[in-house]
Amino acid sequence: MNNIAIRLGTLILVVAVSAAFAPVALAQASRTWVSGVGDDVNPCSRTAPCKTFAGAISKTAAGGEISVLDPGGYGGVTITKSITINGRGTLSSILVSGTAGITINAGANDVVFIRGVEINGVGTGTNGINFIAGGALHVEDCDIYGFSAEGINFAPTASSELYVSNATIRNNAVGAVYIHPGASGNAFVAIGNVQMVGNGRGLRVEDGGVVLVKNSVAAGGSTTGFNVATASRAATLTLDGTASTNNTTSGIRSVGPLSSVRITGTTVVDNGEIGLASVSGGNIISFGNNRVFGNAGGNGAPTATSPSM
Repeated sequence: MNNIAIRLGTLILVVAVSAAFAPVALAQASRTWVSGVGDDVNPCSRTAPCKTFAGAISKTAAGGEISVLDPGGYGGVTITKSITINGRGTLSSILVSGTAGITINAGANDVVFIRGVEINGVGTGTNGINFIAGGALHVEDCDIYGFSAEGINFAPTASSELYVSNATIRNNAVGAVYIHPGASGNAFVAIGNVQMVGNGRGLRVEDGGVVLVKNSVAAGGSTTGFNVATASRAATLTLDGTASTNNTTSGIRSVGPLSSVRITGTTVVDNGEIGLASVSGGNIISFGNNRVFGNAGGNGAPTATSPSM
């Protein structure tokens, strides 16, 4: 009888200890790691990293960070929470075929950071980054190329923010960046030091977009460098210290009376058609300090000039 009691007590103790430690074992880490020689069955710690971003994200707490240990291809990923993917300091890449490189479908207050990642669609990937929902997206020091649609497709269902800096978005069949929020929201966008080269178009903004582009280039596109087109809601694009050159059609195009492009310190040269194109009442407002010259179809003219304050 005493032996039975001892064994029963030991069993109860083991169960209690196991239960106490179970939540710790299942807890998500605030920082996880991926490596080219990792394994997604690992806990994604620095000494036992995961193999892919998709494997690491489920083990990373909301607001946490996935860091890259060494050069490698880490696969496409869908993001549903606040997270940072940080590939700075290594050759960190996502290579996909037939799908989006990164899909973001997060909560209204979630903030996502993508840093130092090369995203390659090998000609058949759909969008480099496909943003559906979330509070804000920051894209920093990234190279996005080879997609059949857009480098960045920003189509939030509600009001959201996009910040792109120090990036190259190149050779995407439809365009570099496409801003088109849903009917119930607006897109607030700031783009700085971004090269949009060899895409179908540079930047397109539609209803509900409010966009600032500074110190950036749209060049070598098969259509327009910068384009605003609206149907039922206003959209505004401000170009500050930018350049649009060697695009097959217009350098800058504004379509519809609810579309406004403001230009300051901007260069529009050597495009295949008109430099500044106002279509169907589109507005192009100049601050009088731009350079528009040498466009094959004529340079065009702003629809209004406003002195800078």
